[in-house]
Amino acid sequence: MPSVSDRLPTFPWDRLEPYKTTAAGHPDGIVDLSVGTPVDPVPVLVRRALTEAADSPGYPTVWGTQALRDALTGWCERRLGAQDVTDRNVLPVVGSKELVAWLPTQLGLGPGDRVAFPRLAYPTYEVGARLAGADHIAYDDPLELDPAGLALLWLNSPSNPTGQVLPPEKLRAVIAWAREHGVLVVSDECYLELGWETEPVSVLHPEVCGGSYAGLVAVHSLSKRSNLAGYRAAFIAGDSDVLGELLQIRKHGGMMTPAPVQAAAVAALGDDHHVAEQRERYRARRTALRGALEAAGFRIEHSEASLYLWATRDESCWDTVADLAKRGVLVAPGDFYGPAGARHVRVAFTATDERVAAAALRLRE
Repeated sequence: MPSVSDRLPTFPWDRLEPYKTTAAGHPDGIVDLSVGTPVDPVPVLVRRALTEAADSPGYPTVWGTQALRDALTGWCERRLGAQDVTDRNVLPVVGSKELVAWLPTQLGLGPGDRVAFPRLAYPTYEVGARLAGADHIAYDDPLELDPAGLALLWLNSPSNPTGQVLPPEKLRAVIAWAREHGVLVVSDECYLELGWETEPVSVLHPEVCGGSYAGLVAVHSLSKRSNLAGYRAAFIAGDSDVLGELLQIRKHGGMMTPAPVQAAAVAALGDDHHVAEQRERYRARRTALRGALEAAGFRIEHSEASLYLWATRDESCWDTVADLAKRGVLVAPGDFYGPAGARHVRVAFTATDERVAAAALRLRE
């Protein structure tokens, strides 16, 4: 049998291991700013909800409990400004990466179909196209794409890795273009609640989508805003026809969010206080790291939102990675996100306050 893994690129993070070893040799230990994984505690109210739902011997449903669907629709209206959201417009998923990787396959895409994503992008957009056997194309401006054969258009605002935010007028133009050409727009908005220098806007906002969710799906995650990466709690919202088809497929595939995680998600979505507290932690870490990087000769580009600083010293990203590893600081090389990132590094500010302070000190030395 042919190997499916042969369709896929080399897993990028494996290439970082030698530099991680170097950084770990620092006398004061490694400061790992490469992967944007949360390190702060899961909010108490979320842990309590998970524990109280621990006695869940039966199978959960793919569509989720009514309580979860109500929490999702309420959050979309409260936080995204979306209007008239029903439970047909929401669907829980088992972490956003799973959804990104398998969406082209679940949409029935294959050879002859094209999937488009930003020139600098989360690598899993390309992986999803490859798993489905579809063609893929990276764009600088989606409005310049040839619509022939284009079935799925990924947007990512705020961007991973750059932190760039697309303004509402750009989102409106892209949606109008996609609708004209019958292209499904899927907007990865997992960092939407982490805007620093601007306020990101969802494709589901009425001023962007015109009050219609036709041809639109937004992807959201609780991993960053609620420190729930370990829970694998995420959801999609938008076009009820698209979500209804995905629901039927996912039922057959048994893609169910565990019942205790559903209960935890309800608690997390219903509370904005813990999100505000976490934002302030990240804001302080971002300020410390940005100042230290700039003092060390780096230029910060975009980075107006998300959990990363997109930094460059106008040299090969791997030279930067190697130099910082000698100081015990591990960062992600920009070319993980496409060849256009070859002279940048992505610096996460998801380490603890103590580790961020250590990194800032080493960068200033």
